[in-house]
Amino acid sequence: QVQLVESGGGLVQAGGSLRLSCATSRRTFSFYTLAWFRQAPGKEREFVAAITRSDGNAYYADYVKGRFTISREIIQNTVYLQMNALEHEDAAVYYCAAAPVTSNPEPDVRYLYWGQGTQVTVSS
Repeated sequence: QVQLVESGGGLVQAGGSLRLSCATSRRTFSFYTLAWFRQAPGKEREFVAAITRSDGNAYYADYVKGRFTISREIIQNTVYLQMNALEHEDAAVYYCAAAPVTSNPEPDVRYLYWGQGTQVTVSS
């Protein structure tokens, strides 16, 4: 059973920062690429960032490049999403997901396991 537990969401002013965490097991960390997706009300779920299981390569959606950073802490079996310069358009529920892939991590259909999500709200 793969479990993904997100934390770190909250309310932040535009221009501010938040760091999301996704805690999982050692096995999941070793065998799955981990990613962040988000979904805003009335919108489709969209890819944000991913880090591959094999070599730790990071992938980003164009709309977060230069502002968000995905990283992993192997000892803690945790993946982080550091979000800087937050914009109103970044407000959404952020989900951590796991996929048994080593490349092309953007399509959400490739992900087998999903966390419950954590809300990010950006105020003026």
